[in-house]
Amino acid sequence: MASAATSPLAAANKKMTNFRWTICALLFLATTVNYMDRQVLSLTWKEFISPEFHWTDANYGLITAVFSIVYAVANLLAGRFIDWMGTKKGYLWAIGVWSAGACLHAVCGVATEATHGIHDAAGLVKATGDVAMTIATVSVYFFLAARTILALGEAGNFPAAIKVTAEYFPKRDRAYATSIFNAGSAVGALIAPFTIGPLAKFFQSIGWGNGWEMAFIIIGALGFVWMGFWVVLYKKPAENPHVNAAELAYIEQDNETADESAKQKAEVEDSETATIPFWKCFKYPQTWAVFVGKFMTDGVWWFFLFWTPAYITDVFKLSTSSGEGMVMIFVLYLITMLSIYGGKL
Repeated sequence: MASAATSPLAAANKKMTNFRWTICALLFLATTVNYMDRQVLSLTWKEFISPEFHWTDANYGLITAVFSIVYAVANLLAGRFIDWMGTKKGYLWAIGVWSAGACLHAVCGVATEATHGIHDAAGLVKATGDVAMTIATVSVYFFLAARTILALGEAGNFPAAIKVTAEYFPKRDRAYATSIFNAGSAVGALIAPFTIGPLAKFFQSIGWGNGWEMAFIIIGALGFVWMGFWVVLYKKPAENPHVNAAELAYIEQDNETADESAKQKAEVEDSETATIPFWKCFKYPQTWAVFVGKFMTDGVWWFFLFWTPAYITDVFKLSTSSGEGMVMIFVLYLITMLSIYGGKL
């Protein structure tokens, strides 16, 4: 009787906890913060930053291009880093680095002022001629440095989130769980227009610089808040006191249904797969399927993220902090929420 009471079947018959969905919610929030952090620049540069640093579209385009390249290269290394550090520490490092990078954007103005011997933002705005061109160039370098740190940290979000999903969900639920946390990218983009522009406008109105600095600091600080919840709530399923035996049996159902020889074979295959050279990944059709699919969609999505606010400002003469501007950006991003239904399907 005692052995039956502790068997996977008996555990599965008990009322199951659902802590795996709490973990999924944390992944969703991390991804939401991830996309809000990268949106602060696109929602503030045209209205708040450009007048201060005399930026053109080319200056902003250079910053977004470098961010994208660094992010892409860092993605090639992020998975290895998460495997090496472990899920808990790896995710903490990733979000800590990108949150620090987000906050560092706020000091770019002070650094530019110090470089030119100017004492406030008003002095930067009033500059003309060669001085204005120098301010634009120097400020771009400072923003590139902050943006590089942001990209290095943000590259760890999806590898870490996918690995956590594999730890906490059986195969039958992983696509749905992935679609939920991935929807954080759309939700972050949807929340950003209604928070970032108004934040910058408010702090500008009370004389805190040009306002955009506090938008970077407040949104960046959300990542540090998330880290506190992660430290308290995350442990491997078998070690987590919030996961009871029934839920653990559900999570590990793929292992329970396989016999011992099959599991041993899978362990050997997993070991071999984990150590293959990087270039061998391109021999698998799955790699090319993901590569082509992402290539066809990500360029459009990132173009919307980076250039929609500027387009609305230039073409429709609506600032990103105005009600009409916020609604237009929101509607364009709203359609991306359909991704959650793709995961369910």
